[in-house]
Amino acid sequence: MYGGRITSEEKSSLSMYIGVIIAVVLIAGGVYIFFLEQKEKKETTGFDPNRPIPSDAVLKRRLKAEEYFVVREGGTQTPFQNDFWNSDRTGIYVDVITGEPLFTSLDKFDGQIGMPTFSKPISKDLVIEKPDTSNDMKRIEIRAKRSNAHLGHLFSDPKSPTGQSYAVNSAAFHFIPIEVMKSEGYEAFLSLLEKK
Repeated sequence: MYGGRITSEEKSSLSMYIGVIIAVVLIAGGVYIFFLEQKEKKETTGFDPNRPIPSDAVLKRRLKAEEYFVVREGGTQTPFQNDFWNSDRTGIYVDVITGEPLFTSLDKFDGQIGMPTFSKPISKDLVIEKPDTSNDMKRIEIRAKRSNAHLGHLFSDPKSPTGQSYAVNSAAFHFIPIEVMKSEGYEAFLSLLEKK
């Protein structure tokens, strides 16, 4: 530098250093975002019984508004206007919070109420049944035992093979089709879909 002026050679070096610094910052930011996405994917893919239950604040960010309304605020979806009420695809229905498999398509039947209806859960140990007298009705609420997610209600039903129907909200579940169960981390649950 002569007389306080920057030469073109110095400008070129300075520009190169600034460019390298910007490139390093952008690459570091990209790597950070990639690892955050991988962590989020690991926290939400498959079922890990050791994975902690996310806080309500995390769930409010992670879940769709309707999913949060159902599982954390005890909401109910509109009959015949939800994702799985008339689905007949083969697979498993997993808790939207934990990814834990709760119902299979083999136990799903048309309860004629516009909601996904099952004759039984994968295991009675996975759900909690509790009295529900809200809205001036006497019903039995069903909740996922591990996540405490509101799922729906249990009713006596002569059309059901078990005499009971589990009427659940589509928003309480993610559906994992049989063809992607292995890639989504549910290979251990494929045996649930073997017809008896």
